[in-house]
Amino acid sequence: MRKILASMVILATFAVMPAHAQFKFGVKAGMNNTRLKLDYENAFSNKAGYGWFIGPTAKVSFPLGILNLGADGAVLYDERNSKTGLDGAEETIKQKSIIIPLNVRMNFSLLKMLGAYVATGPQFGFNVGNSGFGWGEMKDNFQLKKSQFSWNVGLGVMVMNHLDIGVAYNFGLGRTGELQETSGAAILDTPKQKTWVLSAAYYF
Repeated sequence: MRKILASMVILATFAVMPAHAQFKFGVKAGMNNTRLKLDYENAFSNKAGYGWFIGPTAKVSFPLGILNLGADGAVLYDERNSKTGLDGAEETIKQKSIIIPLNVRMNFSLLKMLGAYVATGPQFGFNVGNSGFGWGEMKDNFQLKKSQFSWNVGLGVMVMNHLDIGVAYNFGLGRTGELQETSGAAILDTPKQKTWVLSAAYYF
């Protein structure tokens, strides 16, 4: 239900677009810093790791003077890394995904060639890499979900109406995966991802 409502908000933004809406297409890339939020932090070690992403993006804006409403979306290849330890051994959880962030944004014109924006919206992720990870002889103790639903909150600056530089916080609204005991008979933890994102997009 949350996924449906979030998607409806974004679609409604596009549905009420005035005739003078401005579309732009471009390329987006950046880096991320990801940490798994565990329910039992005292039982497992947990460290953040760095990753990257790249892909096509598009945005639309509705000029209303100093302020204008808009929306943006992208289809990105995304790699995220985090480290989780068990019994003194650490394993890097490397998640490879296709992610689709959809944001509603408010743009502010500061100077003729400089602006700023705040943005928020849902993100859909689909795993395209390995789904199982383990420690030492224990294989596939951590199982990534095939799809994930998360939320973005961010802000940034616009330079000459072509270059967007932004920072965002992405947090999972559902579990990222399941940490299981060796036999798989019991679930030990259901972590969620918390990710800081630094991005740059160039619109043509």
